[in-house]
Amino acid sequence: MLQGLLRLFAHLPLGALHRIGAALGWLVYRLSPTYATRMRENLRTSGITGADTLLPQARAEAGKSIAEIPKIWFGASTQINHLVQCNDWAVVESALAMRKGIIFLTPHLGCFEIAAQYGAQRFPITVLYRPPKLRWLEPVMIAGRARAQATLAPANFKGVRLLYKALQRGEAVGLLPDQAPGAGEGAWADFFGRPAYTMTLVRRLQQATAASIIMAFAERLADARGYQLHLADVPAEGFDEAALNRAVEAMIRKCPAQYLWGYNRYKVPAGAALPPS
Repeated sequence: MLQGLLRLFAHLPLGALHRIGAALGWLVYRLSPTYATRMRENLRTSGITGADTLLPQARAEAGKSIAEIPKIWFGASTQINHLVQCNDWAVVESALAMRKGIIFLTPHLGCFEIAAQYGAQRFPITVLYRPPKLRWLEPVMIAGRARAQATLAPANFKGVRLLYKALQRGEAVGLLPDQAPGAGEGAWADFFGRPAYTMTLVRRLQQATAASIIMAFAERLADARGYQLHLADVPAEGFDEAALNRAVEAMIRKCPAQYLWGYNRYKVPAGAALPPS
């Protein structure tokens, strides 16, 4: 039933979905004091110029990121190419020519759902995902994301093995680099000046395979004109969790209003040691 409803919403114009999303963002902000407080606090402490004026736009953009999902997951595959423009594709072509595999890092920024879909139209990509707490949502998520040449890998030992194997074949993998990992799977590193438990998986994958690392961010364009895909190399030399967070920060600074500031990025996972004081 849910999948059928999402497929129905996929037929709506992107502009209509974004208007619904902006209203949804305002509603969630009003109904969830915890979410609202976290969004304000994360923006306030970010140190980003003009952060105090970004709240209304960030609230709306967060809602748009939810409302646009039906079109990205269940719209016609040909729409992906029409919605996305990219001036940085040479970055990908250079990495593909090395045949060492590519690790795409897509933060909770802009339309992070469409970045992997765009890549999957062009080459095989294995994308790590965290199964939802509501198990009945997982089949819908898989149906929406595992399109074209995209394969999903759950965030567990089996899924990590799939990532390694894909890179060993010289293929691409995709991860959310600012997703808080579980205890024992991360290290503390500063993120906008505050310690954040940061996944070590990216570093381990790169060291084991010599894969290229590329940051990817699909900027949501004004007036529902689609998305601008930004791509940037991340140097492998000296790469660690601090470098990972700096790369994420650099992408966010391109368009700070489109980051999910309400995400609980600074939580301490159960069983993890507290950050150094």
